[in-house]
Amino acid sequence: MPASRFASLSAAVEAAPQRALVAILALHALVWTVLPDLLYPNLPLDLIEALTYGREWQLGYDKLPPLPWWLVEIAWRLAGHDFAYYLLAQIAVVVALAFVYAAARPLAGPVGALAAVLIVDGLHYLNYTAAKFNHDVIQLPFWAMAGYALHRGLRRGRLADWLLLGLAIGILVWAKYFVVVLVAPMVALALIDQDARKALMTPGPYVAAVVALIIAAPHLIWLVANDFLPFAYAEHRAVLPRGWYDHLWHPFKFAIGQFGFMIPALIIALPLFWPRKTADEAPPAGAAGDFDRRIVTWLAFGPCAVVLLLGVVSGRGAIAMWGYPLWLFLGLWLVLTARRPLDGARLTRIVVTWAIVLAALAAAFIVNYEILPRFDHRYRAVFFPGEALAREITTRTRAITGQAPVYVIGSMWDGGNIGHYAKSRPRVLIDGKPERAPWIDLNDLRARGAIIVWTDADTTVVPPMYRTVAPDAAVQPSFTLPYRRGPGSVEIGWAILLPKPSFAAR
Repeated sequence: MPASRFASLSAAVEAAPQRALVAILALHALVWTVLPDLLYPNLPLDLIEALTYGREWQLGYDKLPPLPWWLVEIAWRLAGHDFAYYLLAQIAVVVALAFVYAAARPLAGPVGALAAVLIVDGLHYLNYTAAKFNHDVIQLPFWAMAGYALHRGLRRGRLADWLLLGLAIGILVWAKYFVVVLVAPMVALALIDQDARKALMTPGPYVAAVVALIIAAPHLIWLVANDFLPFAYAEHRAVLPRGWYDHLWHPFKFAIGQFGFMIPALIIALPLFWPRKTADEAPPAGAAGDFDRRIVTWLAFGPCAVVLLLGVVSGRGAIAMWGYPLWLFLGLWLVLTARRPLDGARLTRIVVTWAIVLAALAAAFIVNYEILPRFDHRYRAVFFPGEALAREITTRTRAITGQAPVYVIGSMWDGGNIGHYAKSRPRVLIDGKPERAPWIDLNDLRARGAIIVWTDADTTVVPPMYRTVAPDAAVQPSFTLPYRRGPGSVEIGWAILLPKPSFAAR
C-alpha cells in the first residue's frame, strides 16, 4: 500500500474512530455470516442440537443451560433460514466488542479503545469458531457487559452500573455455568484490592448479587429439582487425572493452548510496543489510573487464573474452547500496558495487521471447507446430507403410513437433522431415552407413530438402545446417501413404529 494511502487511512480512522469501529464490526459480521452460510451445506452439530432442544422451551436440559437454544429457536421462527443462526453468532460477537470499546474509551481514548477492539478481534475464538453459535459464543456479550459494568461500578459507584452487572451475571447463568470463573476473580478483587473494598461499604455489590439471583432463580430452582443434572454432562466431558503429574500437565497444556490462540491478537498488538517509544512522543490519551489498570488486569487474567487453579487442584483437563470469553479485555490491558500514544503510523499498522489476520482466517475457512475436501477425504459434519435424509425419510414414511413423521427416535445428530430439515419438524426422542427428552409423551408417541433412524450400526436390525422404547418397530430397507461435498456416503438404517391410536386414551 503506498504511503499516501497509509496516511489517508490513518487520518480517516483518527478523525472518526467510532465510525471506523462501526465499519470494522460490520465487515466482521458480514464475513463471518456469509462464509458459513455459503460453505456449510449442512448445519453443524451445535446448531442441530440447539434446534432439537430449543423448540421444547424447557427451563433446563440434561447438558447445558437453555439460553442459546432458545435464541436459535427464536431466530428460526423469525427468519426461517439457516443464515439467521450465523448472523445471531455475529451479533453476539459484535455486541461483546462494543462493550469492550465502551469500557476502553474513557481509559484509553477513542483511538486506543478502537485498538483494543482490533486486538481482541484477532482471537480465533471470535472469528473462525464463532460461526457455530453455541453456549461459548453467547457468553461473549454478557461477559463483556459484566466487565464493563464492574469497572463502572467500582469507579463511579452508580447503582445503575451495579444493576447492569447483576443483569449480566444473571443472564450468564442461563448461558453457561462457566460464569463462575468470572465471578470468582470479581469477588477476589473486591476483597483484596484496597480501593475495590470501598465498594463493599455501599449497596451496589449487594444489589448486583440480588439482581443476579433473581434473574437466575428459575433455572437454579430447576437445577435443584433435577439433582443438578447438567453437571453430570460436565463430569463426563472432564479429562480425569491419570496421576499427580496431571495436576501440573493439564493446566500447563491449557495455558499453552490459550497462548496459541492469542498469537494473531498479539501480532496485531505488536505496533503498540515496536518501534520503541521515542523521547518526543506525547503521553497517551485517556485517563486510566492505577486502580483502573488493576481492574483491567483482573478482568484480563483473573478468569484464566481461576481455570488454571481449578486444574491444579483437581488435576482435570480443561477444554480449549473454554477460552472463548477469557481474553475479551486482553486488548485493553495491552493498550494500557504499552503506555504509547497511538500516532498515525502505529494506528495504521494495527489496522492493516488486523485486516491481514481477518483475511488469513477467512482464507483458512475457505480452504478447509471448499478446497481441502477435494483432497484430504476427511469427514466434516457440515457435509452430512441432512436435508436429503429428511426428504427421503419423509417420502418413505408417507408412502407407508400416509403421513409425515411426527416423532423421530435416534441420536442427536441423526434424529436432529431430520427434526430440523423435515417440513413436518418431527420431535426427537434423543438416543431413545425418555430421560433425555422428558417432554416427550410416550403414549402420544406410540399413538401417532415414530420413525427410528441410525447410521452407526447394522442397518438390518434395530439397535438395542432403541428396542426398549420401540420393541415392535419394523425395520425398513436401508438406503445410501452421498455427502454434500467431497467423496463418501452414509448408509441409513431405519424402522417404523406404526401408529397405535389405542395409546392416545391412556
